[in-house]
Amino acid sequence: MAQDSADAAPLLKEALNARAMAQIAEAAVRVHPAFDRRAFLAQVRHGLDKLSILQRMSHAADGLRAQLPPDYRRALPIVRRMAPHMPGGLAAMVLPEFVGRHGLEHFELSLAALRELTPYSSSEFALRPYLAHDPAAVLAEALRWARDADEHVRRLASEGTRPRLPWARRLPLFVAEPHHTLPILEQLQADPSDYVRRSVANHLNDIAKDHSEWVLDLLERWPAQQAETKWITRHALRNLIKAGHPRALRLVGATPDAQVRLKSFAVAPATLRLGQTLQLSATLVSTAKQPQRLVVDYAIHYVKKNGESSRKVFKLRTLSLDGGAELTLSKAQTVDDFTTRKHYAGRHAVELLVNGAPVAQGHFELKTPAARASAKRAG
Repeated sequence: MAQDSADAAPLLKEALNARAMAQIAEAAVRVHPAFDRRAFLAQVRHGLDKLSILQRMSHAADGLRAQLPPDYRRALPIVRRMAPHMPGGLAAMVLPEFVGRHGLEHFELSLAALRELTPYSSSEFALRPYLAHDPAAVLAEALRWARDADEHVRRLASEGTRPRLPWARRLPLFVAEPHHTLPILEQLQADPSDYVRRSVANHLNDIAKDHSEWVLDLLERWPAQQAETKWITRHALRNLIKAGHPRALRLVGATPDAQVRLKSFAVAPATLRLGQTLQLSATLVSTAKQPQRLVVDYAIHYVKKNGESSRKVFKLRTLSLDGGAELTLSKAQTVDDFTTRKHYAGRHAVELLVNGAPVAQGHFELKTPAARASAKRAG
């Protein structure tokens, strides 16, 4: 399994704290009175503080395995009956994790269980060992899931087979050969559920990291006039659009080689402390005679711990600008540490992008508590 966010998201693992483990035990006792709650809690709480969120999920799943009947075929129905009684969220994902870790020898039985469990807690991580073991069999089953009446099951067909699913082990075969999941994507390309469409878009975005032209060829074949498909296209191509890829821009209706003049661009304040708000403002003037479709973004070059920078592009606005028209845009963004990003002191460059091309640059100086403490010691 890929490196999880234990360092980046220290608070997330508290979703599986000692209290959550007690709730899991309660659900087990409710459907299986012989379950040894005390032994389970003693096992899963041991060393819990040192574990990341994904390690906690595996730890809890192993704790269940130790206290349920040794025969997996007898233990699995208990796990399935627990699902409606679980607290939800990441705690509920312990049940699919049980299947992912302990059910591979009972392939068909376990796949059916993952389909049943996914409406209560997504089974996308637990499906990965089965894909690694027998990709053809899982893909055939996932295609059936893609036709299911339940949106959670349809989403699992796409999300569970994503080549680069975050936090999960990558699927090298699917990374190298994207056509394997094409039947699933084709089935879901106009799904009525936003939940499913978002997964399809993320799946395609995964593929585009390695096979951008393959994704563009596919999306150009899909019905562009269909609202659901149009939504998927726009979100699937978000990284290519931010990079100014001409075919991606055309697919979302943006005008290639936008003709604009920058009238002003401001980044304020010049010096910022964590928790304060960055203000951006820009005025663009069209130099074209005809209306243009523009995708306006901005990028912040975040200073990393080693002093280098990492560019992150943010959406600003997608708009139509009449020939010769002037437009002023503004954006406020709070700069603060959160679960997926830690900030470091230093000069942060800020770019304004129009259809992926930089048209202006500014900067701000970020001050952090650690930097102020270091400066004080040096003084």
